[in-house]
Amino acid sequence: MKIARVTGTLVSTIKHQEHVGAKLLLVTPVDSDAKPSEPAFIAIDAAQAGIGDYVLVVEEGKSARQVLQSPAAPCEAIIVGVIDYLTTHGRQRILAAPKSQEQKKLE
Repeated sequence: MKIARVTGTLVSTIKHQEHVGAKLLLVTPVDSDAKPSEPAFIAIDAAQAGIGDYVLVVEEGKSARQVLQSPAAPCEAIIVGVIDYLTTHGRQRILAAPKSQEQKKLE
């Protein structure tokens, strides 16, 4: 499993029959400091996530198909949860969204 941030949506008018009705999102894996750590990829949303949310992504086909309850669905990654906060070393912290260029100028 990976922590990732939802950075976009994917709209497809023609898709595999197992994906009809599924929301496809673009996610970017992040490290424990919420900094991008790997290239972005597409994941099926099973957790009602939205742009800007930090999410838990399962990147393994068999597990993804199990969540979808479809043994034939072509799927490598699925969002299984929206992250509210992390607890590390006994400290609770909220992952903050990266600041925009305009927010940085105001500081």
